[in-house]
Amino acid sequence: MDVRTSGARAAAADAHAPGRTLPGPGGHDRRDPGTERERGAGAHDSYGAHDPYEALASLGLHPDDLPDGLVVADETGRVTCFNAAAGRITGTRPEDALGQRLERALPLEDLDGRRWWALTDPYGGLATRVGQPERNLLLPGGHEVLVSARYVRERPTGPVRRLVVSLRGTEARRRTERSHAELIATVAHELRSPLTSVKGFTATLLAKWERFTDDQKRLMLETVDSDANRVTRLIAELLDISRIDSGRLEVRRQPVDVAAAVRRHVQALTSAGQTAERFLIKVRGPLPGLWADPDKIDQVLGNLLENAVRHGEGTVTIEVAPAPHRPAADGPVVERTAITVSDEGAGIPEESMSRVFTRFWRGSKRGGTGLGLYIVKGIVEAHGGTITVGRAAGGGAEFRFTLPVGTPAYLA
Repeated sequence: MDVRTSGARAAAADAHAPGRTLPGPGGHDRRDPGTERERGAGAHDSYGAHDPYEALASLGLHPDDLPDGLVVADETGRVTCFNAAAGRITGTRPEDALGQRLERALPLEDLDGRRWWALTDPYGGLATRVGQPERNLLLPGGHEVLVSARYVRERPTGPVRRLVVSLRGTEARRRTERSHAELIATVAHELRSPLTSVKGFTATLLAKWERFTDDQKRLMLETVDSDANRVTRLIAELLDISRIDSGRLEVRRQPVDVAAAVRRHVQALTSAGQTAERFLIKVRGPLPGLWADPDKIDQVLGNLLENAVRHGEGTVTIEVAPAPHRPAADGPVVERTAITVSDEGAGIPEESMSRVFTRFWRGSKRGGTGLGLYIVKGIVEAHGGTITVGRAAGGGAEFRFTLPVGTPAYLA
């Protein structure tokens, strides 16, 4: 809710203006102890921290501008600030919380059902405490919220002059934890099969080497080699995901002939058993010079072509063409190269297109970790490019990515 329309924003501003009064117990007015007049000019919080409202005001901010919930109680335990985010997280109207006792305006319990403010006793507990680290607590109804608190004192071990509480929803953290759990489960599942095969074949060869013919030994060793490559690819994918998520994906730019790279990948697929007639390469030139990481561009092309072969049908068309782009209406034209990979299969359902580049998305049940397209998007964006998915003219899926061209600034 917008507290500006409810009057809470104005009330909060009035409450913290120097010389204003706040509602005290029994409805009597009391002087705000946080004003500059009562603290004395130059007074500071513990560890040299200034009044948070003064700091916000100096930046042109209001508590309602903060993305996290902010609740502030004075030295008597009454709420003097309850911003819009806190109202949204708790479901309490800010104007109803102002002036209330903290334990009533923000009734928190720990995961064992104990009342949090009675348990921690911020005003009467140890005088050496400076706050509470972030932890999961429960609001009425069992709604989880992340809470941290700071005890503001005039001097070390002095009485608490103000209690500042930060609130955050748990949805984002839960999504992250769920994503990590899914990643671990997927990795465990994908590793189990090849490692079981490697263990089984090596144990069999070691125990009964003399009983097998050379052809049988070769077949088993080729299977072990293939499964070892599968494990290596999975580990490489995990490292790529880690680098993408942390923003540490390194791009080593050098001149790349993308048309030659496409032909090389198609040749590798035909050598692996695909018919040459299934692929159609279109190069519309002349192409501008492309500076990119050749290994990572190979990774993108290999993933998109494998995806088209495995999940698509009919002819797989790869088109390479210049794609001039004007970022602004009156700005200069930026040269780019576009690579499009399309097939003639059933395509991707319209409702699934928004999830194609997310982790674990699979277009069919034909195997795979569901991580490839997520990595592809990360690599393309690390180059400063873009990638999109749509429906091809032949009815199948169409992936198109563009890369900026030209010599890097450090070589220009």
